Amino acid sequence: MTKSLTLDELERLIRRDPARRGLIAHEEQRGPLCPGHLAQAARDLAQNGQRVAIVTGFFIPAADPPAAETDGPPGAALLAAALTSIGIPATLVTDEYCRHAVEVAAKAMNLPPSVVAVPGKSTHEIDAWFEATINDFTQPPWTHLIAIERAGPSHTRLSVEQQIPAPQAADLELFEQLVAPTDRDRCFNMRGICLDAQTAPLHRLFELAGRTKTLKTVGIGDGGNEIGMGSIPWQELQQRLADPAVAKIPCRIATNWTIVAGVSNWGALALAAATLLLRDQQSNLQPWTANQQLQSLKQLVTAGPAVDGITRLPEATVDGLPFLTYIQPWEGIRRAVGLATES
Repeated sequence: MTKSLTLDELERLIRRDPARRGLIAHEEQRGPLCPGHLAQAARDLAQNGQRVAIVTGFFIPAADPPAAETDGPPGAALLAAALTSIGIPATLVTDEYCRHAVEVAAKAMNLPPSVVAVPGKSTHEIDAWFEATINDFTQPPWTHLIAIERAGPSHTRLSVEQQIPAPQAADLELFEQLVAPTDRDRCFNMRGICLDAQTAPLHRLFELAGRTKTLKTVGIGDGGNEIGMGSIPWQELQQRLADPAVAKIPCRIATNWTIVAGVSNWGALALAAATLLLRDQQSNLQPWTANQQLQSLKQLVTAGPAVDGITRLPEATVDGLPFLTYIQPWEGIRRAVGLATES
């Protein structure tokens, strides 16, 4: 199988939705969202990657205990470890609410504590951190900024108007009807609960990246409310989400490439495998077996702490999927790039 066909297979493996809870479930009727973006992002990383920041962490305030969810940090940590293994240093960026969970996920992948960065709580602090980091010439230049399962602000009328393809008057009228002014430019979970109080404005990094003209961005998500989903017209996401009550949740932040997966971790794992495949270094993935991922997930839940984002329980599951179902795409990805899987 050629590398191009393998990349197509990796995308196919992550475009499944066993629980039929997200955007993938509607692809049979409406077609795939952002097809080919996985391969395009991986090729750019493999060819041009020098230094990468990976933003992750989705806090669940209604969980017991309130904690980061299990979707995001594990995929981000594996992607960081994979990129580091081929000489592309990666920083895991999060906020204070999810800091410890991301640190635990990084430790499970044998990454040092220094790999985790918390820029601050305010836009001013985050702007200052970005400027200091981007201008640190003692390090390789930043080339890529990646978001994995990170909530971003919802649309405004202006952001809907600016999307390509441009909306029709009826679309703007529908937006005005379904999204109250008080629900605009806010971060929401899939239940439509505002998370602004527990979500530092790390989306600002992507707005600043867009001004550099050189820093490439990737968004990975599964529900429409994540950074990167602004690449998809609001009206398209609203129709796929179907429930008018959640028309307010689509994120307005666009990225150069948007990887849509049934579970966001799957998108991160596929991007790691695709990038290493293109560098002919896929054997670096060998130690990260299904069992290793299970042990890492258990450690994250216990020590993070972390919870399943759907059940809101501290259990070694992701998005309501039992581990054996959740890990199937990763086992398929490993087989597709020629790695052994556990019997």
